[in-house]
Amino acid sequence: MPNLEKGNPKLLNAWAFYDWANSVYSLVIASAVFPIFYEMIFKESGKNYIMFLGYKCKDTAMISFVTAFAFLIVAIFSPFLSGISDYLGNKKAFMRFFCYLGALSCIGLFWFNLDNLFLSYAAYFFGLIGFWSSLVFYNSYLPDIAFPEQQDKVSAKGFSMGYIGSTLLLIINLAMVMFPDTFGIESPKMAMRISFLMVGIWWIGFSHVTYYYLPKGNRNNVPLTKDFIFKGFHELKNVWRQLQQNEALKRYLNSYFVFIMAVQTVMLVATYFGATEVTWGETDKTMGLIISILLIQLVAVLGAFITSRASAKFGNINTLIFLNAFWAILCGFAFFVHTPVQFYATAGFVGLVMGGIQSLARSTYSKLLPETDDTASYFSFYDVTEKVGIVIGMSIYGIIDQVTGSMRNAIVFLGVFFIIGLLLLLRVPKNNFALSKK
Repeated sequence: MPNLEKGNPKLLNAWAFYDWANSVYSLVIASAVFPIFYEMIFKESGKNYIMFLGYKCKDTAMISFVTAFAFLIVAIFSPFLSGISDYLGNKKAFMRFFCYLGALSCIGLFWFNLDNLFLSYAAYFFGLIGFWSSLVFYNSYLPDIAFPEQQDKVSAKGFSMGYIGSTLLLIINLAMVMFPDTFGIESPKMAMRISFLMVGIWWIGFSHVTYYYLPKGNRNNVPLTKDFIFKGFHELKNVWRQLQQNEALKRYLNSYFVFIMAVQTVMLVATYFGATEVTWGETDKTMGLIISILLIQLVAVLGAFITSRASAKFGNINTLIFLNAFWAILCGFAFFVHTPVQFYATAGFVGLVMGGIQSLARSTYSKLLPETDDTASYFSFYDVTEKVGIVIGMSIYGIIDQVTGSMRNAIVFLGVFFIIGLLLLLRVPKNNFALSKK
């Protein structure tokens, strides 16, 4: 295993390559094929609800609640994981464990059916936990392996590689779904199930490139005590205290909490929205939805590049303000989307700002961090902030969907969060030239 110095191009490329490995989950499972598969099996059953604890729950609302619960678990256990990984000095091992958990759960989705919903939702649930928990450790590596002036570029490169790799697998899966006979598959539904297997294999296989180059860390030679177990919570508390003396970082995190809540919720429910709210008519729904997701992915590569260039010219904060305004307009427009053409147009614009806002948000946070050797604590705080935001966003979305019976009302409501996020970004101090060009 090579011991590469910080800033080494080979190390940066290996870190970014994990996006290539794991982004197939966020595209095929979270965004594209699984939502279509989920809507299909409920439609074939002739109902759009399930009975849960004696209550009749809308199918799309149920998947929102399961998603929110998974993120709640990640938010609660991330600090424990942070403390224990620091003790063992090997956050790479934790990253690998959750990678395997998520990938094997994706494989388990092959057996997803309405006859055994508990185990079916469990596979979906642990897939989410595996993916997002591995990202806790993945993101915390960024300031360890890249210098501040490299972080915007390598962060954007990671997202771009993820979009390209996941799009490649989605194209293969699309061909399988649309032409199952050509691949010797009995039906489009079986092709979707096989695509879940492929995601798990792809994720585990390509992740080993990253594991080979990432540094391991140093183990502590003292007994494991409750102080180490709860170290993550103590570190979060310490980070919270330090935020009171770092006005720029504090205000940025306030805005981030609000707008990332909306970004991630939109991304997680977009395909469910297209499957249930768009009138497809003679257009093949499966084909139309997957094409829209492909469009998002392809445009997102361009969007991540443009955002990186814009941040260099106009500053990170100014660029994030513009992106929040754009997202708010898109949420408002979504209320009036009824036809496939309107959905395609919205998908294209979503792709343009989707990757850019995530990449820039991550690198902006990294730049605002104070001088410290304990980057894991700060990124644990960052990730917990994101997860709690998603829990709230998905819960609100599911409740509005359940009560009103329409996902339109829920997605428009998310536009309010982007407006609030924009207003909070305006309060971030503008005295840092790297973050807000004058």
